[in-house]
Amino acid sequence: MNAPLSLLAAAPASGADLLLWVAFPYICLAVFVVGHVWRYRQNQFGWTSRTSQLLEHRWLRWGSPLFHLGAFAVIAGHVVGLAVPASWTEAAGISEHAYHTTAVALGSVAGVAMVTGLGMLCARRLLARRIRLTTDRSDKVLFPLLSLTVLLGFSATAVHNIFGGGYDYRETVSVWFRGIFALHPHPEAIAGAPLLFQLHALSACLLFAAWPFTRLVHVWSAPVGYLARPDLVYRRRATPAEAPTAGGRPRSASGPRRAA
Repeated sequence: MNAPLSLLAAAPASGADLLLWVAFPYICLAVFVVGHVWRYRQNQFGWTSRTSQLLEHRWLRWGSPLFHLGAFAVIAGHVVGLAVPASWTEAAGISEHAYHTTAVALGSVAGVAMVTGLGMLCARRLLARRIRLTTDRSDKVLFPLLSLTVLLGFSATAVHNIFGGGYDYRETVSVWFRGIFALHPHPEAIAGAPLLFQLHALSACLLFAAWPFTRLVHVWSAPVGYLARPDLVYRRRATPAEAPTAGGRPRSASGPRRAA
């Protein structure tokens, strides 16, 4: 959890750095926690993703799996890259070169899947009239903010680590991230990071602040119990009109008819 010696010897952070990289993240985290408590106490019936599958399913069929599977992979990569220090992975026998190569390869695949799925979901919401009519104010904030955060992260990886000379964010952004949760922030660490990484971090903070007031709260209500529940057996119940008579033919609901 300690910062590199180069960061400890850096110049003290300016007032703008303290505002952007210390005050602002803590404000967003406070809104994230308090907002979830308020949402749960005041609007439990709205704690849902508000599925619209019945209104349109062709775009949703491909867009939703691509986005969710890509998002899970991207989140897992962020957890390892931001929360786990480089010294830990090196102690586990994973060299920095091997980690960087694997992270860029798997992250690129996951990022493409996430961007593609999110693009399909956004296009579905814009082009399908019935879906567009169900879009509320929180969705109008969530989808642009989520798209901005995803595109900034993907662009930072592409510009610096795929087409560029490479950038080790574990020495700067990760140090700042761990310091926030350890209550020992290092704003000077991220202040020297490339602009795309800084913008990605700021948009992520805004996304966390907006989280409890949007459909993203359904993440905490994953139906894990469905994986272990017994199968449900459905049987069709015969109606009185379909009940067989003594002769084996269905009985008419209106009774026997008389010949004319």
